[in-house]
Amino acid sequence: MDIHQLTSQLSVSAQLHPEDIEQVVAAGIKTVICNRPDQEGDEQPASDEIRLACESQGLKWYFLPVNPRNFTDRQAREFGALLNAVQGPVLAFCRTGTRCTNLWALSEAGNIDVASIINTASVAGYDIAKLSDRIATLAESNKAEVIAAKETIAYKLVGSHDILIVGGGAGGLAVAASLLKRQPTLDIAIIEPATEHYYQPGWTMVGGGIFSAEETRRKMIDVIPDSVKWYQASVASFVPDKNSLRLAEGEVIEYNYLVVAPGLTLDWGAIEGLEAALGNYGVTSNYRYDLAPYTWKMVQKTSNGKAIFTQAPMPIKCAGAPQKAMYLACSHWLSECRLSNINVEFCTAGPVLFGVADYVPALMEYVKKYSIELSFSANLVKVDGPKQIATFEVTDSLGNKSLVEKTFDMLHVCPVQRAPRFISESPLADANGWVDLDQQSLQHNTYPNIFGIGDANNTPNAKTAAAVRKQAPVLAENLLSLKKNLEFQAIYNGYGSCPLTVERGKIVLAEFGYDGKLLPSFPLWLIEGKKPSTLSWWLKEKLLPWVYWNAMLKGKEWLAAPDRKED
Repeated sequence: MDIHQLTSQLSVSAQLHPEDIEQVVAAGIKTVICNRPDQEGDEQPASDEIRLACESQGLKWYFLPVNPRNFTDRQAREFGALLNAVQGPVLAFCRTGTRCTNLWALSEAGNIDVASIINTASVAGYDIAKLSDRIATLAESNKAEVIAAKETIAYKLVGSHDILIVGGGAGGLAVAASLLKRQPTLDIAIIEPATEHYYQPGWTMVGGGIFSAEETRRKMIDVIPDSVKWYQASVASFVPDKNSLRLAEGEVIEYNYLVVAPGLTLDWGAIEGLEAALGNYGVTSNYRYDLAPYTWKMVQKTSNGKAIFTQAPMPIKCAGAPQKAMYLACSHWLSECRLSNINVEFCTAGPVLFGVADYVPALMEYVKKYSIELSFSANLVKVDGPKQIATFEVTDSLGNKSLVEKTFDMLHVCPVQRAPRFISESPLADANGWVDLDQQSLQHNTYPNIFGIGDANNTPNAKTAAAVRKQAPVLAENLLSLKKNLEFQAIYNGYGSCPLTVERGKIVLAEFGYDGKLLPSFPLWLIEGKKPSTLSWWLKEKLLPWVYWNAMLKGKEWLAAPDRKED
């Protein structure tokens, strides 16, 4: 049995047999979808036989039979809706896998451009070019239906709150905790569709073999404060002139004060072929919970060849994360006496190794130690997983651009990142699509009863959890001052921290604010941030996760007191 991966969450195959299910489980599949009707061919087993085999192995089973010569757009939509509803990774099968691929292609009409859909299928081994016109037509039809639905939908008021927070990530939860610390009786609600919350700074350590992925995850219900109302829903649009927003299902929630904390979007599809390659062919990324363990697997597996680590154009969350993955990998390879057989290259879309020059000398020492090749102004634009070729758009000193192909045995990717579409297309966004805030008060520049925190802001600070830890008390104090008609006193100075894991056991603790000003939290005799430190590693490995779960998300503002106007 051959499994062909279309995306990170969907694979397809030809006819399954009961004896294939152990292989399916071994591939990490959680859900199986059968798109082949019973009795279509003499050679096929009954679907109930395969269902029983799947269920005996703990797999979810769905039967969505489709005629290969007469499948409808409605069936494709049903297939897409099923994919969105079930637990992945998913394996869909039919006689050859083509039918499943066709259904996926049509279900993505309007979500992904036609060329990318055709190319993804081709990389997986399926030629569906004949569907191009149908996909394009369906995309236009879907667009028209969405517009019509928005025009006819009757919006229902489902809630009204004093303070409404959009996003249950680090920013949303931290500011809720900081507000309740100051005024426990506040009426606060959070809108967050996810059921799980992640300590994302820990994924670097997962990719380096220090943490397990499970250590970075909690149930959302366990981290939202008990007194906060939770709407498990997605935001569709904002109506700030009416102090309200609309949910994806059409409901309306009103507010007196709004905090926008949705985080940013990892745009995996912006790099051609990347989604189909992730988790296979040595292609990985610590920017995703399910892939960070694969990073460590590849680090352990790689003993020779070429390892490439990429960094996307700014802005990105935790600008040091792509380097952290590289240094930890090199540290492991050096300890295993493999590094001399591995050619390591860092390809960054930017013109420098790190944005704050004070920390570059320490990093360059490790670049030399690990014999890392640096390639600046090299932006990853395409990945061919099966051939293990990465294509970069390289810009020379005169601004000329060219495409350069590089082969790899391991490829760690930093994805393109952008503001969520419901933010970038809203009245809250600036010209570049980010939430338009005053960089000191974190108040919106147009709507005074709206504030923002975290990665979706246009404030010129590093997008890190440490930045959120400092922003939350500032926002909480200023919002409560606004409620009392008092002048703002709390100021956010742009603080961000990037613990650069330069080797296992040592970290360069980069701490800085607006304009690259160094803002160390500790005296130099204790931690010299511009030099690798064992104590900094202890902070990263032992203390900071505890601070995140037990202090930052609980309103205990350890080393997070805001600057003040009178200071």
